[in-house]
Parts: sequence; C-alpha cells; structure tokens
Amino acid sequence: MSDATTLTCGSRMSVVPIRPKQTRSLEAREGVGDLVSALEFDILFGRLKPRERLVEDVLMQRFGAKRHAVRQALAELEHIGIVTREPNRGAAVRDFSAREVEEICELREILQRRAAQRMPLPAEPALIARLTEIQARHDKAVARRDPRAIDRANEEFHHAFFAACGSAHLAAAIEHYAYLTRAMRLYPLVTRELLEQLRNEHWRMIEALKAADRKALMTLVVDHIQPSKRMYLEVRRGLANSPPAPQGHKRTRTSAATG
Repeated sequence: MSDATTLTCGSRMSVVPIRPKQTRSLEAREGVGDLVSALEFDILFGRLKPRERLVEDVLMQRFGAKRHAVRQALAELEHIGIVTREPNRGAAVRDFSAREVEEICELREILQRRAAQRMPLPAEPALIARLTEIQARHDKAVARRDPRAIDRANEEFHHAFFAACGSAHLAAAIEHYAYLTRAMRLYPLVTRELLEQLRNEHWRMIEALKAADRKALMTLVVDHIQPSKRMYLEVRRGLANSPPAPQGHKRTRTSAATG
C-alpha cells in the first residue's frame, strides 16, 4: 500500500501521509497510545499551548513512562502533525501560522464540499439511524458539559457522515485534515452557545440527508468548520508577542467548554 495519497487542486498538489500499520507488541502499543491520547487532550483543552515545549524528562516523570515510550509518542504526534521536533531543541506543540490555518481550512472546505456532492440522496435509512444514534449521545455529552465525551461523539459522527461519500480515499483525506486541525479546537474556549450551534448543525446535516437537500448539505459542511478556525486565529494573535513557555510549569486548570 502506498504511504501517501496525493490530492490535486488546480495547480497545487498536497500529499496526505497515511499512517503506517503498527507492528509493536500490544502492550507497547497500548502504553504509547495512552501517552499520545493524554498529550493530545492536553492540546485540545488548551493546557498545552502553541510553541510550548514537551520535555522528555518531565513527561517521563509525569506518566511514569520509559524514555523510548515518550519518544515514540512524540514521534506519533509529530506524524499526525500537531507536534514539531527540531534538532537540539526537542519537541513542542505545533504553532500553525495564520497562513497554514487558512490553507488547511481551505482544503477541508474543498474536500468536504466534494464529499457532500457525492453522497447518494436521500440517504439510506441505516445511515440516518446510525447518525441519529451517535448524535443522541453527542446531545447528552453537551448537556453534561463533558468535553471528552463530546469529542468522541463528534469524531464518530463525522467519520460515519463522510464515509457516506462512497470514496475511501476522499474520506481518508477528510479524516487526515480533520485530525490535523484537532490542535485548533481548544475546547476550554468553546461557549455554551457555540456547542449548541455545532450540535444543531449536526441535526441539520441529518435532515438534509433525509430531505435530499444537497445545497443545504454543501453549505453546512463548510460552515461547520469555521468556528475552530476563528478561535485558533484569535489565540495566535494573543500569543504573538509571548515567549514560549517551558513544558511542565504549574498552570491553573481550566474547565473545558466554559461559557
């Protein structure tokens, strides 16, 4: 299998890396997976800021992990695209430039609009039932203000939704760029009103699938990704003149999705 998918848009070409199959033992894979998940959520919840250093010794002490496991976790986060590593400087949370944010979101808009164009309408009852069940769980997570459950249900919803486009390569490309932008979601900044807006947009997507309203569907899949872009750009502007913070310093814990 190829290790990359190439997408062409006009004269521009983007290479989408596909994560290789894991060959580590189950025990080792689960240990590294726990580290990846914990650090990813720290980024999602704003506990680790753009440009903040990820010091191996600090991470080893925090998680009680071996150095090789920490290095593997950082390598996986780098492969995903939300951590950078430089010689003699170590790892840090990726700081997406304003231009990168705009370009990534532009690619997401193109890909997601194309997926909406391809979806058979009206959607099959089985797909509607599946999305309805997932969204019911998402609603409950929003009502509980449980950011981890919100994130899990949101990811599951979008995975099932875009898989309906009928193109495995297109769905994989959408998932790749959506995963890349996970570092831009910053759940602590999400207000109650925005959570309700995003939740309602999921229901409107389901209704558009049922009503065979392709125009509404194509608009929704583009509008849905704009809030995270705006929030991340606002955070970048606030950090523009701030020096990088060393990883591991004491930080006031913020409650996720506060409004």
